[in-house]
Amino acid sequence: MHHFAPRGGRLHAEDVDLTALAPAVGTPVYVYAAATLRRHAVALQAVFAPHEAALGRPLIAFAVKAASNVSVLKVLAGCGLGADTVSEGEIRRALAAGVPADRIVFSGVGKTDAELDLAVGLGLRQINVESTVEMERLAAAAARAGRVPDVAVRVNPKIGAGGHAKITTGGEGDKFGVPMAEALDLYRRWAGDARVRPVGLACHIGSQITDLAPLRAAFARLAEMTRTLRAEGHAVSRLDLGGGLGVAYAGGDASAPLEAYAAMVAEVLGGLEVEIVLEPGRLLAANAGILLSRVIQVTERGDGRRLLVLDAAMNDLLRPALYDAFHDLIPVTPRDGEAVAYDVVGPVCETGDTFARDRPLGPLQAGDLVAFTGAGAYGATMASEYNSRPLVPEVLVDGARWAVVRRRPSYGEMLAREPVADWL
Repeated sequence: MHHFAPRGGRLHAEDVDLTALAPAVGTPVYVYAAATLRRHAVALQAVFAPHEAALGRPLIAFAVKAASNVSVLKVLAGCGLGADTVSEGEIRRALAAGVPADRIVFSGVGKTDAELDLAVGLGLRQINVESTVEMERLAAAAARAGRVPDVAVRVNPKIGAGGHAKITTGGEGDKFGVPMAEALDLYRRWAGDARVRPVGLACHIGSQITDLAPLRAAFARLAEMTRTLRAEGHAVSRLDLGGGLGVAYAGGDASAPLEAYAAMVAEVLGGLEVEIVLEPGRLLAANAGILLSRVIQVTERGDGRRLLVLDAAMNDLLRPALYDAFHDLIPVTPRDGEAVAYDVVGPVCETGDTFARDRPLGPLQAGDLVAFTGAGAYGATMASEYNSRPLVPEVLVDGARWAVVRRRPSYGEMLAREPVADWL
């Protein structure tokens, strides 16, 4: 469900007419619907409500990497969500959005000493450790701070899943987590160390997952490990299940069945009496955002191909170039006429700057506005200034109100960030 719909022949974001917003802000621009963010957060909370007797109330920690704008995070924090972070910058964004430190999870395979010092000092809810050497570094940071952080060991269950090889994170050859046998030994060793407090296990096997079978298998392995550790006298009070639930990018796509997911979690983990942490990102943000763009020109080639050249490019929306990802493209003000096939491209000097090939679309011409749907996750967060193109701005819509929540830099501002070496 999302809140982008035509009204009076023009696409709206909630109650905001995009034909009026575009000239006010310029294109390309990301537009988020606060109502969709709230709806998705409430929907996820609701499917777990019937299972509170078995699971308690899970902490839903939004994956900041999916959509890190502070205003977006603030909307979700207002729904009671925490934050899953993978860098100091993401921790600081979550805090700026009003997420309490005790609802922030810190993950990632390459935490620096400075980041560990920050995380320990802030008293984050938990730090997910991904190797023996990281645990040793964390213990040193804890000793420096004189604090004892809560730690979860991230397990690599040798179960990889996801919509693309580059977003599969739980397979045997992936860089994430600790193999199961090693994870058990790591937990046992550090359970008796006074500098850290192992409280649980974590896993995250991939992204854009719509089949629950690999998730069930991974969670079952966490349950098995929990029973093993408890039988040896170790406390295991928390299981972090990661995120990765998939969404529909096109009308015929499958999306993750939320009610079935919650029921499966309750079935597999319900008897363990552990706190559950969930880390959704795409599930909450993808369909809450669009990338609004304008047609520069339509180029007709001698071989009959039509190039639809947009002012948005791969530096603004990288997913198609990086993952061969599909995003639906819809006209803001549709024209009458039969659909024709276009190669949809941007102005960046890369063949990879191609959003779609042979995409059937209605008649379009220079100046028309179009919107890439499902762009709210991993869109703006992956954007860059490649080809010295100004970083794409972001707008938050809430009912009839809208605000620029990240503005487009001027060329002067971009150049001012690069002082010339004093000897040149």
